[in-house]
Parts: sequence; C-alpha cells; structure tokens
Amino acid sequence: MAGLTPGAPTPESITLHTQSRVLEVGFSDGAVFRIPYELLRICSPSAEVRGHGPGQEILQTGKREVEIVDLQQVGHYAVQPLFSDGHESGIYSWDLLYDIGARQAEHWAEYERRLAEAGADRDAPMPRSGPSTCSPS
Repeated sequence: MAGLTPGAPTPESITLHTQSRVLEVGFSDGAVFRIPYELLRICSPSAEVRGHGPGQEILQTGKREVEIVDLQQVGHYAVQPLFSDGHESGIYSWDLLYDIGARQAEHWAEYERRLAEAGADRDAPMPRSGPSTCSPS
C-alpha cells in the first residue's frame, strides 16, 4: 500500500458534505479539493476494485448515489471510508487523496472511457467483472 511521500502535502482539514456527497480536503500546501463520493468509490484502492494484479480489475457502476456513512483515520497517513453500499476495504493515503483531488478530470475521463469500452452504463447495477475504473498514477 502506498504511504506518504516524504515532504508531500498532508491534510489539514477533512469535511464530509452529506447533502452534496462531497469530501472536502484542505492540504498543507493550500490546495483544497472537493471530491465526489462517487469518484472516491470508483477509484477505491482496494483489492475488491483493483484486483490482485493486472486484468483483475472490476469496473464500478451504480455508484452515483453512494454515500460515506463513516470515515476512520488510519494511523497518520490515510483514511478509510465506509460507503453506503457496504464497501469499506479501501484505505486512501494522503498521496492518493491528493492525486484523486488534483486529477479529478482525468479520473472521470478514464472512467467514462472504460465504461464506453465495456458497453456499460454508469448507473447500471454492478457487473460481475470488467475493466478498472481508475489507473494507478
């Protein structure tokens, strides 16, 4: 699992906005990101989403309305959300949160590309298998 890169920005504030389903993270370098819960869910770093190796990734669909029902700190390097669909195995390092926040447009574009490639609909119930939603950076 990725930890902290020495000298990398760390969160100074983390706020769950339940109505808009957005995680707001303010980092020590002044960057503030508003990351939709759906994007966090489809980019989960868990083996459930990314698999255990190339070709084992699972395309995430039907996550538009997902909520974060709990958020636990993991040591001094990450958070672990509990999503309303029961997913709770993704541990988001500060580096990963920063990447998802800073590259939201790229992650969304990659997700849409993979959906199109799979002939899948973003709001369809979860398929049993498919390509990854987000590529590791």
